[in-house]
Amino acid sequence: MENSHFKAIIITSLGVLLMSFESLLIKLTSIQALTFSFYVGLFMFLSINIILFSTKQKKIVSVYKESLKPIIICGILFGISNIFFISAIKNTSVANTVMIFASAPLFSSLYAYLLYKEKSKKNIYIASFFIFLGLFIIFSSQIGGGDLIGNLFALACVNLFALSFVILSKYKKANRLAITAFAGFSITIISFAFVDSFIIDNRTLMILLLAGVLVSPISRLLMGIGTKSLPASEVSILLIIETLMAPVWVWIVLKEVPLSSTFLGGSIILVTLLLNSIYLIKSKKAV
Repeated sequence: MENSHFKAIIITSLGVLLMSFESLLIKLTSIQALTFSFYVGLFMFLSINIILFSTKQKKIVSVYKESLKPIIICGILFGISNIFFISAIKNTSVANTVMIFASAPLFSSLYAYLLYKEKSKKNIYIASFFIFLGLFIIFSSQIGGGDLIGNLFALACVNLFALSFVILSKYKKANRLAITAFAGFSITIISFAFVDSFIIDNRTLMILLLAGVLVSPISRLLMGIGTKSLPASEVSILLIIETLMAPVWVWIVLKEVPLSSTFLGGSIILVTLLLNSIYLIKSKKAV
């Protein structure tokens, strides 16, 4: 049992680490956010369905039919969330985006209460205060600046992601890969309606293929496998890997240095999430 738990942690960690490269790949292109979204969504949809077909074969149709409702609802929410994420990366620093995205547990608790009347425990209220404090520090120093629109995109992204996560929690048997594939389809259709130009050069095409065919689907596949047997508190800790590493890759390659307010606000958010997750793990062991 302990061995399988350790394997789940390793598989999930690898998935989250691989996902942390997505922000760098977005930054490496000069195309518009919607153009990037269109191609990545298309490649995600195709590559993940290939994975599904290779594993499920003739059962692939039943995979979609059995969980059609959550696949459509969560796929659309995840898809729009992804478009906002790409738009955020294009309009503000990677550090700002991932630090704001790290506040997902706070918004998940809010939507769980609004939709299903699930009351949060005392630790969530304490954590929420410090997460709001961290977000306030990040936003307050950039009001009126060029980063504000990107920060708002990131805030919209984390809200939709949290909402989809809460809804998905009620459909535990829904195939996560099918949902991700439909999210790719949603991204493609939505961005197609608004994109100005589909023209890309060969270098950009290679980056888009890397993001849409390898990084996005494989990271989701690893996370989908690993998180099946991990409690939410442990998953929250592992997701911090992406929050920490995404700005590091961009700093190494592009020399993008976050503002001091991002360091301060982000540190408050990360420490809060870490302490809250440790508290949850200890509380579970004590029961």
